[in-house]
Amino acid sequence: MLRRTLLAAAAALAFTAGAALADDSKPAIVFDIGGKFDKSFNESMFNGAEKFKAETGVAYGEFEIANEAQREQAIRNFADQGYSPIIAAGFAQAAAVEKVAKEYPDLKFAIVDMVVDLPNVQSIVFKENEGSYLVGLLAGMASKSGKVGFVGGMDIPLIRKFGCGYAQGVKAAKPDATIFQNMTGDTGAAWNDPVKGGEITKGQMAQGADVVYAAAGATGLGVLQAAADGGALSIGVDANQNYLHPGKVLTSMLKRVDVAVYNVMKGGNANFKPGIQALGLAEDGVGYAMDDNNKPLITPEMLAAVEKAKADIIAGTIKVHDYTEDNACPVQ
Repeated sequence: MLRRTLLAAAAALAFTAGAALADDSKPAIVFDIGGKFDKSFNESMFNGAEKFKAETGVAYGEFEIANEAQREQAIRNFADQGYSPIIAAGFAQAAAVEKVAKEYPDLKFAIVDMVVDLPNVQSIVFKENEGSYLVGLLAGMASKSGKVGFVGGMDIPLIRKFGCGYAQGVKAAKPDATIFQNMTGDTGAAWNDPVKGGEITKGQMAQGADVVYAAAGATGLGVLQAAADGGALSIGVDANQNYLHPGKVLTSMLKRVDVAVYNVMKGGNANFKPGIQALGLAEDGVGYAMDDNNKPLITPEMLAAVEKAKADIIAGTIKVHDYTEDNACPVQ
């Protein structure tokens, strides 16, 4: 009797651990340039995958892109091995996802930050303009010089969307504020150049910027370092980067790609939902980071203002313009 009871308990635990993959799903993730330890976008996706693995005990396939040619190769390799769902990190993998997904209609695919309109693809996009508005509001309130900066990665509409949301938030706090905006480059290398990120930041600080927001992947690490060294505050992106320079990172704009990856893996093939998922403040897809590392920098007045703005955006009282809708920004 005891043996049967123990076997039943073990079976129950095994069922719980493998519940997500009861339909024979075999998840995989393809990280983009910058790698899974970029302390930003890729790493946040990695954290979501690791949470899934820790909870279920199920391993997942993974590959870190070193160059652009590897995107399609990696996705196709996973498809050839029957992995599903296959998750691609970043807009740059859209063409590869579309091509391979068409060839493997019975497998499931997901892409973060781009839309691929196929019946076996889930496209996960975020309302980065909303989260960026909140950190912009905090930047405007924290700035003593009335001058703030923004350092983007690759010059694409998506990153302009971050910058425009940020500018709207800054102007809501300080209508006469000056905002310096610079992009790191126009190729994939722009995501992984912390030295250049630091140089751009130093240039903005030389013009008077005392708060600088980085939306540049691993390049942003150079932005945060230069700001800390130069006596300015910085704002992290995607993951909570407050811990990188405690007391010198004002906040981080959270983009919950970790949750997106976890949900896709947890759902497996059986609960896969194709189509577009747009995640903003209302869906807890974006936000701002508060912890012990930045608590001394955020006054009660700042916290009250940013929470009110968050509620107003969710309610529709404040509408944050999306740069990608018309490739324009109402404020500069």
